[in-house]
This record gives sequence, structure tokens and C-alpha cells, in this order.
Amino acid sequence: MIGGVFLASLSVAALAVVLVGAVVRPFGKPEAVFAIPAAALVVATGAIPLDDVREEAARLGPVVGFLAAVLVLARLCDDEGLFRVCGAWMARRARREPRRLLGAVFAFAALITAALSLDATVVLLTPVVFATARRMGARAGPHVYAAGHLANSASLLLPVSNLTNLLAYSAAGLSFTRFAALMALPWLAAIAVEYAVLRRHFAADLAAPTATRDQQQEPVALPLFALITVAATLIGFAVASACGIDPAWAAAAGATVLGIRALARRATTPRVLLRAADLPFLAFVLALGIVVRAVLDHGLGDVLGALLPDGSTLPALLAIAAVAALLANLINNLPAVLALLPPAAAGGPGPVLAVLIGVNIGPNLTYAGSLATLLWRRIAQRHGYEVRLGEFTRLGLLTVPGALLAATTALWVALRTLGS
Repeated sequence: MIGGVFLASLSVAALAVVLVGAVVRPFGKPEAVFAIPAAALVVATGAIPLDDVREEAARLGPVVGFLAAVLVLARLCDDEGLFRVCGAWMARRARREPRRLLGAVFAFAALITAALSLDATVVLLTPVVFATARRMGARAGPHVYAAGHLANSASLLLPVSNLTNLLAYSAAGLSFTRFAALMALPWLAAIAVEYAVLRRHFAADLAAPTATRDQQQEPVALPLFALITVAATLIGFAVASACGIDPAWAAAAGATVLGIRALARRATTPRVLLRAADLPFLAFVLALGIVVRAVLDHGLGDVLGALLPDGSTLPALLAIAAVAALLANLINNLPAVLALLPPAAAGGPGPVLAVLIGVNIGPNLTYAGSLATLLWRRIAQRHGYEVRLGEFTRLGLLTVPGALLAATTALWVALRTLGS
């Protein structure tokens, strides 16, 4: 009994160290610096048996491989000029009108998040948004917050849009196209709520006149090869899923095609591509999975199983999404989804997708809700924009409840219409 209590306490302490290290990142150290020793500790002390470690590594291995391929693909798309084209199109669409720029940012952020993952929106699109707003002389706030919020809220559509989606995708037992069909309406509902709230909240900024400055800019060539490769990769995801092949192979194929082209043109190097894969973050994901598994095996799994309601009725789905959102803000959305998927999966695809809505939309409420939000805040500060806690929290309180309600209700409608 004492041993069980000790191991449970040790597992919880290890998870706390991992989360604090990921959120604070003392001395700028990667998340893996804290996660790997914590995982080694729970393994060495017997908090998680070696068989369970191997099982968890086998479960997360394809997810990690997929993530690496998507990160490389996004980096290569940026090198090809895809995001510069997005900036040029946003500026042209805006016609020096901040409201029109907000609409353009929403459109591109939603599409890029869905197709290339929230990391591409945070790391690659957000700097483009800053540059476009600055060139127009518009206030950056509405557009920067749009990119940050949609990196979370607009990541509902495809399994590739978010690491949490990849985990839920495997747990839900759905095909790629089935997943997208069920999540299309929730995705649109969440985006609509975000747009309505941000447009109202930043009404004064959007009504402010832009500085009169020359809007002429160098024409940017359309990176047709990159666009075709991304489109083919997305089609490959669906085809691979239908054939019972892991979509990671389609992602790897897309990254390989662009990578070979870039290497042949001497536009990149193997070292740059390896850095784009972000090996420390991939190690962090594996280590975090092992630590969370140890915590689940020592009591948290039973607690969450008792806490989540059964069934796919609208009240049950709303409760599941609310619990998932709360847990994401308490311990970050990645460990939250790892903890909630086992009990949710017992109820079928509906509860799993409700968990996904909670852990993807909920992080817009607090800085620590997702690693993407933390990274977005650092990027904003590097561009001279101070993300104030009061405004961030107020905007989260205005968007998160409404987006959760709208998206979960839309999921319930989709499940009743299309079936689970």
C-alpha cells in the first residue's frame, strides 16, 4: 500500500516537473530536458512497467513520425515562399481596411492550421501577419490574436491539424475522411464564434484609420510546386487511411518530395531539415506520454473514468468538452488528451471528438493551456507586441464558452446526421 502511494505521488510529481519545465522553460532549455529525466525516473522506480513503456512507445511512435514529417513539410513550404504569398494576398484582399485584413487573416489561419497544423500558423504565419499589419499601418492586436486563437480553435478539422487530433484519431477508430466529415461543422462553428467575438472586442482598433503609406510591393510568385505537393499530401492522407496505411507515410512522402527538390536546388541542407523536424520536441512527446501513462495507472485513469459521463447525448458531450477544456487549462492540453482518451474511447467516437473540442478550444483561456499558445506569446513579444494577461483572459472568457457550446452542439448534429 505504501509502495503504491509512493509511486503515485512520484508519478504526479514527475508530471508536474515536466509541465512546469514546458511552460516556463528555464534558461530557454527545450521541453525534453525536463521530460526525459522524468520519464526515466518513473521507469527506473517501477512506476510504469517496461511492457507498458514499450506499449506506449508503439502507440505514440506513428504519431511522432507523422508530426516530424508535417513540421518538415511546413518548413519547406515556407522556404518555397508559400507564407510570403499568403501575406501578399492578405494585403491585397484588405485594401488598407483593417476589418478586411481580419477576415483575410481568419481565412488563411483557418486553412493553414487545418492543412499544415497549428505549428505552421504560430511559427510561420504569425510573423507574416505582423509584417502585413505593419505595412498597412494597421493596429496589430486584432490580427495577432486571430492567428493565436485560430491556431487552437481552427485545429479541429483534420487529424493532421494538431498533435491532439492525431492521438484522438487513433483512439476514435475513424477513417481520415470520416473524421473530417464529423468535425467540419464543429470547425466552422468555432471559427464563426471566434470571428464574431474578435470583431466586436477589437471594434475600436479595426475602425482606426491606417497610416497613409505606399502600398506597392514586389510581386510574389505563386509557389505552384509547393501547393501541388500539399494538395497531393492531403489527398494521400485520405487514400492511405482508406487503404489501412498509416497517414504518416503520406506525410513523409510529401516532405520527401519537397525536401529532395530543395536539396537538389541547394535551397536547404540535411542539417536544416533535421532541425525542422524538432527532435527535442518529438522526444518530449514520447517522454510525456510515458509519464502521463504512469499517472493514469496510479489512480487518475479511474478518477477520470468516473468523472466523464456516458453516451453521446448533447448534455453528455457538453459535459465531456467542458471537463476536457478545464483539464487542458490545468495541466496543458497534450497531457489532458492523453489522460482523457482511454475513458472517452470506451464510449465511441462521439465522446472522443468531444474531448478533442475541449482540449483544442479550451487553451485559448490561459497561457498554459497549450504549448502553441506559449510559443505564440513569445513570437508576439519578439515583434514588440506585449500580450497582456488581462486582455488575454478577457478575450478567452468571451470566446471559449461560446465556441465550446457551438462546436459541441455542431458535433452532436453531425453525429445524428452522419452517424458515428
